[in-house]
Amino acid sequence: MLFILIAFVGYKLIWKEKNIEPNVISRIDSHLEKVKKIIKSDSKYNKDIAFLIDMKIPSEKNRFFVYDLKADKIIDKGIVAHGSGSETGIKGKLKFSNVENSLSTSLGTYYIGNYYYGKFGKAYKLYGLDKTNSNAFNRDIVFHYYYDVPYKEKDGYICNSYGCPMVNKKYFERIAKRIDASQSNILLSIYY
Repeated sequence: MLFILIAFVGYKLIWKEKNIEPNVISRIDSHLEKVKKIIKSDSKYNKDIAFLIDMKIPSEKNRFFVYDLKADKIIDKGIVAHGSGSETGIKGKLKFSNVENSLSTSLGTYYIGNYYYGKFGKAYKLYGLDKTNSNAFNRDIVFHYYYDVPYKEKDGYICNSYGCPMVNKKYFERIAKRIDASQSNILLSIYY
Protein backbone atom coordinates (compact mmCIF):
# COMPACT_ATOMS: atom_id res chain seq x y z
CA MET A 1 0.00 0.00 0.00
CA LEU A 2 2.84 2.38 0.86
CA PHE A 3 4.48 1.67 -2.52
CA ILE A 4 1.24 2.55 -4.33
CA LEU A 5 0.99 5.82 -2.40
CA ILE A 6 4.60 6.73 -3.20
CA ALA A 7 4.06 5.85 -6.86
CA PHE A 8 0.92 8.01 -6.96
CA VAL A 9 2.65 10.99 -5.32
CA GLY A 10 5.57 10.60 -7.73
CA TYR A 11 3.18 10.45 -10.68
CA LYS A 12 1.41 13.59 -9.47
CA LEU A 13 4.69 15.51 -9.27
CA ILE A 14 5.84 14.28 -12.68
CA TRP A 15 2.51 15.38 -14.11
CA LYS A 16 3.02 18.87 -12.63
CA GLU A 17 6.60 19.09 -13.83
CA LYS A 18 6.53 17.53 -17.30
CA ASN A 19 10.02 18.70 -18.25
CA ILE A 20 11.76 17.41 -15.13
CA GLU A 21 13.04 13.85 -14.71
CA PRO A 22 11.61 11.71 -11.87
CA ASN A 23 14.99 11.37 -10.11
CA VAL A 24 15.28 15.19 -10.00
CA ILE A 25 11.77 15.40 -8.51
CA SER A 26 12.76 12.81 -5.91
CA ARG A 27 15.84 14.83 -4.87
CA ILE A 28 13.78 18.02 -4.71
CA ASP A 29 11.22 16.31 -2.47
CA SER A 30 13.86 15.04 -0.05
CA HIS A 31 15.47 18.48 0.32
CA LEU A 32 12.15 20.26 0.63
CA GLU A 33 11.48 18.31 3.82
CA LYS A 34 14.52 19.87 5.48
CA VAL A 35 13.66 23.34 4.15
CA LYS A 36 10.11 23.05 5.48
CA LYS A 37 11.38 22.01 8.94
CA ILE A 38 13.67 25.05 9.10
CA ILE A 39 10.84 27.35 7.99
CA LYS A 40 8.52 25.86 10.58
CA SER A 41 11.12 26.38 13.35
CA ASP A 42 11.69 30.12 12.75
CA SER A 43 9.26 32.82 11.64
CA LYS A 44 12.04 34.87 10.03
CA TYR A 45 12.00 32.56 7.00
CA ASN A 46 9.73 32.95 3.98
CA LYS A 47 6.89 30.41 4.03
CA ASP A 48 5.87 30.93 0.40
CA ILE A 49 8.95 30.22 -1.72
CA ALA A 50 12.35 28.54 -1.49
CA PHE A 51 15.26 28.21 -3.89
CA LEU A 52 16.84 24.84 -4.66
CA ILE A 53 20.04 24.05 -6.57
CA ASP A 54 20.60 20.44 -7.66
CA MET A 55 24.32 19.96 -8.27
CA LYS A 56 23.80 16.48 -9.81
CA ILE A 57 22.37 18.25 -12.86
CA PRO A 58 25.13 19.49 -15.26
CA SER A 59 25.83 23.23 -14.99
CA GLU A 60 24.75 23.93 -18.58
CA LYS A 61 21.22 22.70 -17.77
CA ASN A 62 18.50 24.24 -15.61
CA ARG A 63 19.28 23.31 -12.01
CA PHE A 64 18.26 26.41 -10.05
CA PHE A 65 14.62 25.99 -9.04
CA VAL A 66 12.20 28.48 -7.50
CA TYR A 67 9.72 26.40 -5.55
CA ASP A 68 6.27 27.62 -4.55
CA LEU A 69 5.76 26.04 -1.12
CA LYS A 70 2.02 26.85 -1.05
CA ALA A 71 1.17 25.45 -4.49
CA ASP A 72 3.80 22.68 -4.09
CA LYS A 73 5.39 23.18 -7.51
CA ILE A 74 8.35 24.64 -9.36
CA ILE A 75 7.52 28.10 -10.69
CA ASP A 76 10.82 29.06 -12.29
CA LYS A 77 14.13 27.46 -13.23
CA GLY A 78 17.47 28.53 -14.62
CA ILE A 79 21.15 27.82 -15.09
CA VAL A 80 23.57 28.33 -12.20
CA ALA A 81 27.36 28.01 -12.18
CA HIS A 82 29.33 26.28 -9.42
CA GLY A 83 32.77 26.95 -7.97
CA SER A 84 35.86 26.12 -10.01
CA GLY A 85 37.24 24.32 -6.93
CA SER A 86 34.35 21.85 -7.19
CA GLU A 87 35.70 20.47 -10.47
CA THR A 88 37.29 17.02 -10.21
CA GLY A 89 38.32 16.50 -13.82
CA ILE A 90 35.80 13.65 -14.06
CA LYS A 91 32.71 14.50 -16.12
CA GLY A 92 29.61 14.59 -13.94
CA LYS A 93 31.55 14.32 -10.65
CA LEU A 94 31.92 17.31 -8.34
CA LYS A 95 33.50 17.85 -4.92
CA PHE A 96 32.46 20.41 -2.30
CA SER A 97 34.19 22.33 0.46
CA ASN A 98 33.49 24.81 3.25
CA VAL A 99 37.16 25.83 3.48
CA GLU A 100 38.32 29.37 2.72
CA ASN A 101 40.13 29.82 -0.62
CA SER A 102 38.93 26.41 -1.86
CA LEU A 103 36.92 28.13 -4.63
CA SER A 104 34.39 25.32 -4.12
CA THR A 105 30.65 25.33 -3.80
CA SER A 106 29.43 24.42 -0.31
CA LEU A 107 26.45 22.13 0.09
CA GLY A 108 23.72 22.92 2.61
CA THR A 109 20.91 25.30 3.39
CA TYR A 110 21.48 29.05 3.41
CA TYR A 111 19.30 32.03 4.08
CA ILE A 112 19.55 34.99 1.75
CA GLY A 113 20.49 38.22 3.47
CA ASN A 114 20.72 41.83 2.38
CA TYR A 115 22.09 42.92 -0.95
CA TYR A 116 25.05 45.17 -1.64
CA TYR A 117 26.83 46.42 -4.75
CA GLY A 118 30.25 44.93 -5.43
CA LYS A 119 32.49 44.05 -8.35
CA PHE A 120 29.71 41.90 -9.91
CA GLY A 121 27.01 44.54 -9.36
CA LYS A 122 24.11 43.74 -7.08
CA ALA A 123 24.71 40.66 -4.94
CA TYR A 124 23.02 39.03 -1.94
CA LYS A 125 24.87 37.87 1.15
CA LEU A 126 24.43 34.19 2.00
CA TYR A 127 24.45 32.75 5.51
CA GLY A 128 25.10 29.02 5.88
CA LEU A 129 22.90 27.11 8.31
CA ASP A 130 24.82 23.81 8.25
CA LYS A 131 28.30 22.53 9.17
CA THR A 132 28.93 22.09 5.45
CA ASN A 133 28.39 25.79 4.65
CA SER A 134 28.96 27.58 7.98
CA ASN A 135 31.87 29.60 6.53
CA ALA A 136 29.87 31.04 3.61
CA PHE A 137 29.75 34.57 4.98
CA ASN A 138 33.48 34.59 5.87
CA ARG A 139 34.31 33.11 2.44
CA ASP A 140 32.32 35.91 0.74
CA ILE A 141 30.00 33.36 -0.85
CA VAL A 142 27.15 35.42 -2.30
CA PHE A 143 24.36 35.08 -4.86
CA HIS A 144 25.20 37.19 -7.90
CA TYR A 145 25.11 37.36 -11.68
CA TYR A 146 27.84 37.11 -14.27
CA TYR A 147 27.48 37.90 -17.98
CA ASP A 148 29.17 34.70 -19.17
CA VAL A 149 26.57 32.43 -17.56
CA PRO A 150 24.15 31.47 -20.36
CA TYR A 151 20.46 32.28 -20.06
CA LYS A 152 19.26 29.20 -21.94
CA GLU A 153 20.33 25.59 -21.65
CA LYS A 154 23.14 24.51 -23.95
CA ASP A 155 25.46 21.58 -24.52
CA GLY A 156 28.92 21.71 -23.05
CA TYR A 157 30.96 23.65 -20.55
CA ILE A 158 29.90 26.93 -18.92
CA CYS A 159 32.01 29.23 -16.78
CA ASN A 160 32.68 28.63 -13.07
CA SER A 161 32.56 30.92 -10.06
CA TYR A 162 34.85 31.19 -7.03
CA GLY A 163 32.31 29.18 -5.03
CA CYS A 164 29.25 31.41 -5.38
CA PRO A 165 25.94 30.40 -6.96
CA MET A 166 26.20 32.59 -10.06
CA VAL A 167 23.46 33.06 -12.67
CA ASN A 168 22.80 34.99 -15.88
CA LYS A 169 21.97 38.70 -15.41
CA LYS A 170 18.49 38.38 -16.93
CA TYR A 171 17.66 35.44 -14.64
CA PHE A 172 19.21 37.21 -11.65
CA GLU A 173 16.95 40.24 -12.18
CA ARG A 174 13.90 37.97 -12.12
CA ILE A 175 15.06 36.26 -8.91
CA ALA A 176 16.10 39.57 -7.32
CA LYS A 177 12.52 40.86 -7.69
CA ARG A 178 11.29 37.91 -5.62
CA ILE A 179 13.99 38.40 -2.99
CA ASP A 180 13.41 42.15 -2.71
CA ALA A 181 9.63 41.71 -2.44
CA SER A 182 9.96 39.20 0.39
CA GLN A 183 9.28 40.42 3.92
CA SER A 184 11.27 37.48 5.33
CA ASN A 185 14.49 35.64 4.47
CA ILE A 186 14.24 33.14 1.62
CA LEU A 187 15.99 29.81 2.07
CA LEU A 188 18.37 28.41 -0.55
CA SER A 189 19.29 24.72 -0.49
CA ILE A 190 22.29 23.48 -2.47
CA TYR A 191 22.53 19.70 -2.63
CA TYR A 192 24.16 16.83 -4.53
